[in-house]
Amino acid sequence: MGLNEIYYKKEIKMNYLLTEQQQMIQELCREIAVEKIKPVAAHYDETGEFAWDIVKILADADIFRTYIPEQYGGMGGGVLEMAIATENLSWGCGGIALSFAATGLGTYPILLFGNEEQKMKYLPDIAAGKKLAAFALTEAEAGSDAGSIKTTARKEGDYYILNGTKQWITNAGEAEIYSVVAITDKAKGARGASAFIVEKGTPGISFSKKENKMGIRSSATREVIFNECKVHKDNLLGREGIGFIVAMKTFDNSRPGVAAQALGIAQRALDESVAYTHQRHQFGQPISSFQGVQFMLADMATQLEAARALIYLSARMIDAGVKDISKISAMSKLYASDVAMKVTTDAVQLFGGYGYMKEYPVEKLMRDAKITQIYEGTNQIQRSVIASALIKENLGK
Repeated sequence: MGLNEIYYKKEIKMNYLLTEQQQMIQELCREIAVEKIKPVAAHYDETGEFAWDIVKILADADIFRTYIPEQYGGMGGGVLEMAIATENLSWGCGGIALSFAATGLGTYPILLFGNEEQKMKYLPDIAAGKKLAAFALTEAEAGSDAGSIKTTARKEGDYYILNGTKQWITNAGEAEIYSVVAITDKAKGARGASAFIVEKGTPGISFSKKENKMGIRSSATREVIFNECKVHKDNLLGREGIGFIVAMKTFDNSRPGVAAQALGIAQRALDESVAYTHQRHQFGQPISSFQGVQFMLADMATQLEAARALIYLSARMIDAGVKDISKISAMSKLYASDVAMKVTTDAVQLFGGYGYMKEYPVEKLMRDAKITQIYEGTNQIQRSVIASALIKENLGK
């Protein structure tokens, strides 16, 4: 076991008053990350393959059950459990961990807006890890402006016929269950959007080639194409016209998960940096003895712990049923992803020329961290969400 693994395992002692079950999830995911994911992370980054062997390990370890209610085969946890699992799996590889985290994103529309029949039909297989899920909202002309989606769903008898293309969908092609937002009434704009559950294999759904990405390369990112895709009305989530609400409420619940992914990546970068600076000697002493290096490590660790506290707070507020969670959820995603980019960049700097080489892990961590500032709402959008909430709160007084 390397020095960085010993250091990281020791950090588990700071448990933020986690319950016994939450600590069990933390320790199990940490073990899987260290023993199963870390050794193969570079291979999957290089090849871009989807890590189905790790998905099976996660399923066998019941990790997909963590945030699913007990009546649907889960452990009864919530956003905090999902964040804890995502954080620790992402320490091993941010891309591989997305098979779990993106399934959570695709599942939350069903958890939040699904009826009992829909939950009973889909959640048990997700909880068992038998089927992955994905969330299909983004389009070529609807990124930050999610209200500008063009995919349509026209009603014909007992069915909706979907047409359009979703872009940059995580888990696309690998997932069996898709939560999809489409326009059912063009005249109403964003208020005319509705959400549907669409199964892989439904006639009319297809997928483009896997995107060749800068980071999180083992994660599958594809277009999801709907061509006269026939979906039964029983697969409508909630009612017509609330698709945009489904999307925004889903993001409120899922953004701490993105923050946790960023945190896990950044924690790995810090651990690698501590180990490397202790081992690397210059001028006859380890570079960790230099004050400039010590100050960098101290700042990295402090920023990480602040991000962790904010993530866990936001997750606990969501799980407690706090009504207005958009601001704190956006704050956790914004801060953690900015910290991840800074910490991983500093890690590359501490490694010097070695940090720029693929033989060392920190260049991958830096590449993986970048996407956390972009997807599920860019950090510019997060700042808009936070500012809008602040203004609304002030005017409310």
